[in-house]
Amino acid sequence: MRIHLGLLLPAAFLLGACSASIPGAPDTVQNRPLPEAVVAMAATGQDLQSARLLPEDGCYWYLHNGPVEATLVPLRTPRGNPICTAPAA
Repeated sequence: MRIHLGLLLPAAFLLGACSASIPGAPDTVQNRPLPEAVVAMAATGQDLQSARLLPEDGCYWYLHNGPVEATLVPLRTPRGNPICTAPAA
């Protein structure tokens, strides 16, 4: 049985894509505790341990581990509003 190089090369690229990290995920952002004010504003059921402030948008995001993949989700208040820092003046 011969393995065709034409099938092996695309398979290697596809498997390499599986190991890509999520930008801004906790392994790529400094591990700092959340400010108490943010913890007090956050709705229940969110992973505050993985929540981090992303400099791209100034909002707090947490890593939601779903049944298929891990996804960054905005940290929200009980009313559903995203928790963000004040814009720079």
